Amino acid sequence: MNPKYVKVIKALTLALVAGGLAACGGGGIKKARTATLAEYDSKGAQAVTVNRYLWSASLETLGFLPVSSADPISGLIITDWYINPEAPGERFKTTVYILDSALRADALRVSVFRQQRMENGEWIDAAVNPATAREIENAILTRARQLRLNQIDE
Repeated sequence: MNPKYVKVIKALTLALVAGGLAACGGGGIKKARTATLAEYDSKGAQAVTVNRYLWSASLETLGFLPVSSADPISGLIITDWYINPEAPGERFKTTVYILDSALRADALRVSVFRQQRMENGEWIDAAVNPATAREIENAILTRARQLRLNQIDE
């Protein structure tokens, strides 16, 4: 099997497992709600382990995508599928992993998934340019640095 597809399958499996675990947490169906790190801080949660600037910058940068799940404690943001009106034959989904409390490039990982619509209306997985995830990571890191500098200046 092509190593490129193995990576995509592993990332998709991880996202599905994370989504499945999140679904086990409560009774009934709940509408996804985006929580901010500040909300958790104001309630006195002490388990915050992710960088607040990376968290905020991720939500801002991907603000045009519908958020399916967001957990500021674990640092996981999963978006729902997004169809660009200019390209209705394809859709995108992203998963953001904030891995550390430091504002560093290796504390952030973005996975991008893409599907194309077939003539019969079925969606099939399609290749994603590897540079796409890096560009999103760079945009998030740039915004996080701006947020941090703005905090220092105040």
